[in-house]
Amino acid sequence: MISTGARAAGPAVRARPRLAGLIVINILAILLCGGLLALGTWQVHRRAWKLDLIARVEANAHGDPVPAPGPGAWAALSERDAYRRVRLAGTWLDAPDTLVQAVTDLGGGFWVLTPLRTDAGFVVLVNRGFVPGDRRAATARAGVAGTRAALTGLLRLDEPGGAFLRTNDPGADTWYSRDVAAIARARGLTGAVAPYFVDAERPPGRDPDGDLPVAGLTVIRFHNNHLIYAITWFTLALMVAGGALYLDRDAWRRGRAG
Repeated sequence: MISTGARAAGPAVRARPRLAGLIVINILAILLCGGLLALGTWQVHRRAWKLDLIARVEANAHGDPVPAPGPGAWAALSERDAYRRVRLAGTWLDAPDTLVQAVTDLGGGFWVLTPLRTDAGFVVLVNRGFVPGDRRAATARAGVAGTRAALTGLLRLDEPGGAFLRTNDPGADTWYSRDVAAIARARGLTGAVAPYFVDAERPPGRDPDGDLPVAGLTVIRFHNNHLIYAITWFTLALMVAGGALYLDRDAWRRGRAG
């Protein structure tokens, strides 16, 4: 014969593992919700940062040009100066152009970087524009060595190292990014060399299908999907919380029914 006390203890014993499992599930749900909410909050902050970046770049790129920063201003350069319109005048140096691999709206090819010694005495690498891959030979574009130039363009920050999964090889004269310091060393540029380069604008009235290289192809485009990511993380957090609450409610009902 089974005593009344033994019968009463049976459901209680069976309930303990269920309660322990429920506690573990709730702890995991709290941790997961916390992580998802943190990710969503981070995306909200990233969105605010991206909107500020876009507004700043748009203001820089469409503002009135200012003189290209000289040596005294180089230490203070930062991302806030990226894409600022600058003007400079000087003489093109008699140094080989540097061809940097590029993909543009005109297809694949190369950016043509040429050093310009400014009237202020320092050297700036100028991205004169794009040439298609089958016209990379120097004879395919107009020579500028020793001639004077006055131009306006966008200040661009240094791109050291190379591109994704591809490293610049100065020895082979193979370039995947506009690495100002490495290009200056490879070309033997002397004196003060600016730690930035300038994307030259297309001169007013010049036909984009005219002489090479083709300037004015800088693309200013920033992906801003942070709001979608934030909504995704917050929705997942809500789903986890809802699932945990459903399990808690179901366990409470079962306990009352038992």
